[in-house]
Amino acid sequence: MNLEEVMQTLEQLGTEQTKKTFMNHGAQEPFFGVRVGDLKKLVKHVKKDQELALALYETGNSDAMYLAGLSVNPKLIEKETLQQWVKNAYWYMIAEYTVAGVAAESNYALELAREWMQSPEEMVSVAGWNTYGNYISITPDDQLDIEEIRNLLQQVKQTVHEERNRVRYVMNGFVIGVGAYVQELHDEAVEVASHIGKVHVDVGNTACKVPLAADYIQKIDDKGKTGQKRKTCIC
Repeated sequence: MNLEEVMQTLEQLGTEQTKKTFMNHGAQEPFFGVRVGDLKKLVKHVKKDQELALALYETGNSDAMYLAGLSVNPKLIEKETLQQWVKNAYWYMIAEYTVAGVAAESNYALELAREWMQSPEEMVSVAGWNTYGNYISITPDDQLDIEEIRNLLQQVKQTVHEERNRVRYVMNGFVIGVGAYVQELHDEAVEVASHIGKVHVDVGNTACKVPLAADYIQKIDDKGKTGQKRKTCIC
């Protein structure tokens, strides 16, 4: 499939209900409202064509941008491209999932995560925290900078409730990720989760809820899955 054919298919797959839902979450025109499950079915038509995947993101169409993230080869993507991607990630679904997932599996994961986390731009900072969180979920503990992650836990503990809206959400998720995936820091993550308690995030006109980090980590413990790494964080 070429770019025009993919875009035509996306338009056919879009529904007004999904479009309305995404708009409630922050999506803006242009986009068609394609469910993620339907986007995943298109990956096989794009996955081996890196240039097509990149072209999809450049359309600025949210559905195409998400499909690009599912299809692109993160090991081949350039750092400059990721910088452009994060700049254009105007709402959280693209920043937190598409950009953060691809960046975490790229050759520039930590470099970009550290830079983006410090950004005054909310969506860039969001992408940074989730890039780091994704990175620890797929990386063996002996390859992680445990002291840096410990310091980030303390940063969350001290600042999360004063942070920007979606940054609060991903910081909370970062604590969950450390508790779930990093054995050495599990107990410290539990302590931070208990300390921060409920994190309030304005989720707009949606039914979304912010998970209570301490409870979420406990559920993972109860399932005996603590420390089990993921094969991929692109979803």
